[in-house]
Amino acid sequence: MKNILEVKNIEKYYGNKSNLTKAIDNISFNIGSGEFVGIMGASGSGKTTLLNCISTIDRVTAGHIIINNQDITKLRGNKLNRFRSEELGFIFQDFNLLDTLTAYENIALALTIQKVNAKEIEQRVEKIASELGIETILNKYPYQVSGGQKQRIASARAIITNPKIILADEPTGSLDSKSARQLLSTFVTLNQDLKATILMVTHDAFTASYADRIIFIKDGKIFNELMKGKETRKEFFEKIIEVQTLLGGDLSDVI
Repeated sequence: MKNILEVKNIEKYYGNKSNLTKAIDNISFNIGSGEFVGIMGASGSGKTTLLNCISTIDRVTAGHIIINNQDITKLRGNKLNRFRSEELGFIFQDFNLLDTLTAYENIALALTIQKVNAKEIEQRVEKIASELGIETILNKYPYQVSGGQKQRIASARAIITNPKIILADEPTGSLDSKSARQLLSTFVTLNQDLKATILMVTHDAFTASYADRIIFIKDGKIFNELMKGKETRKEFFEKIIEVQTLLGGDLSDVI
């Protein structure tokens, strides 16, 4: 399996010499093509900082992050902007859909920015919309569709550019249980049917149980790692709970 993401001995410090905080402490791991990996940890563990560094929102203090054989820690300016738009897909907690654009236009926006021709945009949008079951709502605006449909629009937008990896930060954090299940089912479709590589940060064991592998972060370091293998999602969920208990998370982090 080809590695899409290689995180090599990264460190991240905040503050100055008199008040220095080490948010990430020498973390290394790889994610292979087509994997669905979750990152978990209590509040303040460093999991969001880690995702921010991988997503190019933040910069590491030391170490290297390689995505699709390109060291993103060395990219600057327009090269970094182009890499972010072409190689990364993002699914936000609140979806960040533009209310003044239709579902079609929201999905097509990234391709428009990349100056893809209109005919190819139409073909690609229709294909992904069909695969995610939203072809009948492409002409509607976000306020005209359900929460579950918004989730699928956001997922289509994230994958339309064929990114090397999709990054999701607490994607179910503001959803009710039904909507959360719908979004996670969409993630499974993206991963299993469309072969998307997904890295998801979450504190929620139920959400994490949909992934194939979980990396647990504590005090800026990797604390443990779980592989689902041939276990059922329920069995994997129970193992996640066990590790979270060892992590000393609050009850709210476990339920």
